[in-house]
Amino acid sequence: MAVASVSKITAASTQGFDAAVREGLERASRTLRGITGLHVIEQKASVQNGKIAEYRVTMEVTFILED
Repeated sequence: MAVASVSKITAASTQGFDAAVREGLERASRTLRGITGLHVIEQKASVQNGKIAEYRVTMEVTFILED
């Protein structure tokens, strides 16, 4: 039987929400092994001069705990 854990992370990108998710997953993969999925729980953007300056996502990354 496997036991999983969930870690909440926030990531940002100037390219879009999808890029922020990919950046967050890439970074999490360098530290966490056994990632099985993620759930985006929040999307935000910062605005400067009437334009989106940065896209931000908060997500929960699920990974299997090792023995």
